Amino acid sequence: MSTDATKVEPGTAAAIPGVPLSSEGATRPGGRGVLAHVFIVLAALIFAAPLIYAFFSALKPNEEIYSLPPTLLGSEVRWGNFIEVFRFGPFLTYIRNSLLVAVAGTAVVLAVSTTAGYAFGRLRWRARDLVFILFLATLMVPQEVLVVPMYELMQWFGWVNTPQALILPFAFTAFGTFLMRQFFRAIPYELEEAARVDGAGPVRTFLLIILPLAKSAVAVLAVFTFISFWNSYLWPLIVVYDYSTLGTLPIGLATFSGQFGTRWDLQMAASIISMIPTILIVLLLQKHLVKGIATAGLGGR
Repeated sequence: MSTDATKVEPGTAAAIPGVPLSSEGATRPGGRGVLAHVFIVLAALIFAAPLIYAFFSALKPNEEIYSLPPTLLGSEVRWGNFIEVFRFGPFLTYIRNSLLVAVAGTAVVLAVSTTAGYAFGRLRWRARDLVFILFLATLMVPQEVLVVPMYELMQWFGWVNTPQALILPFAFTAFGTFLMRQFFRAIPYELEEAARVDGAGPVRTFLLIILPLAKSAVAVLAVFTFISFWNSYLWPLIVVYDYSTLGTLPIGLATFSGQFGTRWDLQMAASIISMIPTILIVLLLQKHLVKGIATAGLGGR
């Protein structure tokens, strides 16, 4: 029995009314699509221009960085500037301290934010919403206002000039708790009820059911938290006084400026080196990062 249906060969595009096809059967990009791509490329170049100029400045002699008109390439390429950075001061110590603080701080924030977000988003207890509103209100307080009380608290604990003073004051973040709460509320409650029927308690349900479903949101929070600890300058500058032992990378970058001038070539090279860990963590978590940004906070009850 014959039919009038048109058969479409595998690997070919079906004809869609109103959409022109090229000779190969693929749709032609419209004018708006081309303009959008051109705009994205131009925007990317504008945002990347300072980084590109910093990279090439790190390869110049220091005196040529001030040349007018400015040039992208110098008279010679000095890859040795990246090696001289580590001879200028205890730069390896700064990197090690920043990695320790950023990794440990991120782990603490993830542990606190995921559990607090689960408590605010999935558990039912008295005055839960009121406590959450008060917790969110801390977002309106600038960090500079909290510097003096936080320092006095660290002094009372005897933690001044210690690694824990760089990590623990920022363990409780309203942003991280809010992000995880919104993601947890978007998870169907039927999954939790099924786990409860199987005899799982709140802790087991959180660890085995809820948390694995929140990998994307955890990746987003991990990236933001790592970058925040990695770039922190004001608090380490205040709570640490032995910079040669506990100084972090932002403080180390400031050491290239002295009373006899600034070694811009070395500072640019050190800045490029300091970007590598954040770039790597974004690339490693890129898949979860894009998904988490697209889905976190869209649901809820």
